[in-house]
Amino acid sequence: MTAPLVECVPNFSEGRDRATIDALSSAITEVAGVQLLDVQSDAAHNRSVFTFVAPPAAAVDAAFAAMRVATQRIDLTRHSGEHPRMGATDVVPFVPVSGITMDECVALARTLGERVGKELEIPVFLYARAATRPERVLLPDVRKGEFEGMRERTLEPDFGPNRVHPTAGATAIGARPFLVAYNVYLDTSDVSIAKDLAKQIRTSSGGLPAVQASGFEVEGLAQVSMNLLDIEITPPATVFGAIKTLAAKRGVEVKKSEIVGLIPERAIIRAAGALLQLPDAADHILEAKIRAAQGGGPTLDAWIDELAGGAPTPGGGSAAALAGALAAALVAMVARLTIGKKAYAAVENRARAILTEAERLRAELRRLVDEDAAAYAGVSRAYKIPKDDPARSGAVDDALLAAARTPAEVVKRARRVHQLAAEIGAIGNKNATSDARVAGLLAGTAIDGALENIKVNVAAMADPARGKDLLP
Repeated sequence: MTAPLVECVPNFSEGRDRATIDALSSAITEVAGVQLLDVQSDAAHNRSVFTFVAPPAAAVDAAFAAMRVATQRIDLTRHSGEHPRMGATDVVPFVPVSGITMDECVALARTLGERVGKELEIPVFLYARAATRPERVLLPDVRKGEFEGMRERTLEPDFGPNRVHPTAGATAIGARPFLVAYNVYLDTSDVSIAKDLAKQIRTSSGGLPAVQASGFEVEGLAQVSMNLLDIEITPPATVFGAIKTLAAKRGVEVKKSEIVGLIPERAIIRAAGALLQLPDAADHILEAKIRAAQGGGPTLDAWIDELAGGAPTPGGGSAAALAGALAAALVAMVARLTIGKKAYAAVENRARAILTEAERLRAELRRLVDEDAAAYAGVSRAYKIPKDDPARSGAVDDALLAAARTPAEVVKRARRVHQLAAEIGAIGNKNATSDARVAGLLAGTAIDGALENIKVNVAAMADPARGKDLLP
């Protein structure tokens, strides 16, 4: 069974003082079990982004240790930089990597937030998946007014005092999927152009989905600075292409782009595939083949062997999610066999839309294959709590509820795949009708299998009423 591993990406409001950046690095790496993967410091933004992975408890300890250093060494009353900020430690997200669910990452955010509020006396706002209020899901909404504006008002944080720390400000702590910080530089110093492009592409202004964007001047160049909240929905290549096209209309060219922090390799491979018009680029990566041959990456055969083994995970829930992912893949295949064919020109636009949605659903269902196994691993850990511990019953119910939520997500997505399978089967390439039917059957199996898992987990709870909203 995979040991739980979480990614943490704390952002600190210091990008110039090497001694402080080194002190933050030391605080993180001194915690046992932590691997610091990357540190990126930007003098213009006066900000550093750290990326590390660790077991859950170690991740919380490392984040807190670094936050203590930031509180001691960073004074926001003397800080200036291009990037919006409200705290010495501005934001701390937890991201599930393996063997851990999003709900468990939310719990980590709450644990860290409570500790920071009490011991460092810093106001903490929970954001993203950990948000306790709808208006705190998006980081820009939490950070409104920044440090200077927040000093003037009474706050309502989730943890800590209701006034900003006099020098360390306030902090947002949360849980989220992988996010990519991505910047595009233009060959102009006119920051108004960057701001205009940012407005056109960001989600809040009706632009691309899952994109946050602002415009800055950095080192004499106009920069469109972005957070890509879900690269399965809007990958970097899509954003780059949109900015390049919009900039050209203003008589401006793209000079370069940059990643801040780390990015999953699939995003780079897909970007290369799009540029080369090579849809199966991922199948031709030498290093990936070597990793698979050396046991460094899971293969389908290995996963099936693991499913057939004696361990409880992966189990029926993961298999149901995989059925849904396979169904979505077939829908995408039929759509691709339809697009570009003269006989189906009248439905090409709809086929393209189905393809886009099917690919998104395929990625989400594939992720849920792993999340289901991780969720049940949480149940196993809860059952190991001594029976005489008064907290055991509540912990078991919490874990069972988390384990039921994952198949509920499978049901929601598989139902949509089922609808798409029926539609593409009706309008798509007739030579692939049987593939669309198989997609529908697999989607139905995913729905039924996931519903069975929800029922089993809810029935096992001491208080099944807590899970009633998940039942059909």
